[in-house]
Amino acid sequence: MSPLVLEASASTELTTIATPALWLGTILAVIGLLVFDFVITRKPHEVSFKEALAWTAFYIALPLAFGGWVWATHGHDIGVKYYTGYIVEKSLSVDNLFVFILILSAFAVPRILQQRVLLIGVAGAIVLRGIFIALGAGLIATFDWTFLLFGAILLATAIKVFRDARSEAEEEIDPEQMRIVKVLSKVFPVTGEYEGTKATVIRNGRRALTPLALVMAAIIFTDIVFAVDSVPAVYGITADPYLVFATNAFALLGLRALYFVLEGALSKLVHLGYGLSVILGFIGVKLVLHWAHGVWPGVPTVPTTLSLVVIVGVLAVTTVTSLRASKRIEAEKAAAEAAPHTGLVDPTR
Repeated sequence: MSPLVLEASASTELTTIATPALWLGTILAVIGLLVFDFVITRKPHEVSFKEALAWTAFYIALPLAFGGWVWATHGHDIGVKYYTGYIVEKSLSVDNLFVFILILSAFAVPRILQQRVLLIGVAGAIVLRGIFIALGAGLIATFDWTFLLFGAILLATAIKVFRDARSEAEEEIDPEQMRIVKVLSKVFPVTGEYEGTKATVIRNGRRALTPLALVMAAIIFTDIVFAVDSVPAVYGITADPYLVFATNAFALLGLRALYFVLEGALSKLVHLGYGLSVILGFIGVKLVLHWAHGVWPGVPTVPTTLSLVVIVGVLAVTTVTSLRASKRIEAEKAAAEAAPHTGLVDPTR
């Protein structure tokens, strides 16, 4: 299978491992998995931990197996790029779950409807990522400074994520203050209660939105913000638009199930923001160096293998320090709760 080269008017070339048949097969497979998810969630129900764990295992095994095929078919370098991009996208998707939890809580989404909302969000995110990936590929093929632009975006995002991680204030979302909610509420009347899986209902002869429609719109609108970060991040690993799409799609497909697996554990990853800020900053520097190398060949670049080691290392350190910090915080809370009772005499004795 020979790689395709997408040529543009500029001197930059985009090389991809994908043939038209591979693109078509991948897109059909993604659509098929989404349709299957919609079918199995057509009847709202509370997702058990066992069910969520089984689906999470499936959606992790699938991209890992696909990566094995990529490695065997296209070699070590392409295989490492694929796995590195997937790890980056998966770690960013875990961070996205924090925001999803806040949105679902703010809109008081019934638990039996949460997986349907998440699935709509995943489908919207894949479509939006596809658009951003195509735009990114066009920019890379046309303008030499695209990598510099992507690097600047990631460095700015890394600073923001770091500041958010340092902030001690708890994040809160007020649905009434969200721009998308304000716009939709002005155009359509909104019912006060959820109507099962219905996004719209007829009230007094007029089409009205349910809260479910608002929360789905909020999730999709948030997906746009996430795409601005995640697409440049994986382009910092590989410029192949097919690998960028595949890693994004695989990272997103299992997000619905992963939400219910990590719902309780996410609060323990207290240092995840620090880790992601380091990863985004590292990839941002990598992109800037890549651009500078094209202008001044003497400027060094960052090998993909080193990127994989750094990213996995940062995630491992972040996880360990997060769990230790969470354990310490829980111990301090327990001690604080027990402190007022110390020295009290039981009046019944």
